[in-house]
Amino acid sequence: MNYSSSTPSSLPAPCIIDQGTLVHKEDIRRILSDLGQVHYIHLQDDCVIQEGDGYVLEVFADSIQATLVANHALYLNVHSFDYLELGRPQDQTCYFDLVQDNRRLRLIPLSNPLQGGDARNLNSAALEAMMTDVLSASWDAQLDDDD
Repeated sequence: MNYSSSTPSSLPAPCIIDQGTLVHKEDIRRILSDLGQVHYIHLQDDCVIQEGDGYVLEVFADSIQATLVANHALYLNVHSFDYLELGRPQDQTCYFDLVQDNRRLRLIPLSNPLQGGDARNLNSAALEAMMTDVLSASWDAQLDDDD
């Protein structure tokens, strides 16, 4: 196959399996969105600053809002980080390192998506969109009844 630098659209999209680096914000958002319960480790200059267990409640992309980790809840803004490193030490659970300069937020999944059965977790954005649709339909119905 011939790949020329003048036609970057002819290159195949990356394929990352258990190890690699993600730089595209949408890829990062997608891989983090279904993590569920995690053990997090906040590192700065490779020194542990803080660690604990929490639940990923929201993953979003916004250039203004902050990433928040408090009260066992994680609200992750992919724009808070330069890239994500995905790794898997030998025979261990994979980890997700969100990296920004010399700061690293390591997320180690504690829940397994294969053990979730048919019960699917809704992220807050999906739930909010659903509620907006329901309320909008309700208001439309009320307007129709008034006419």
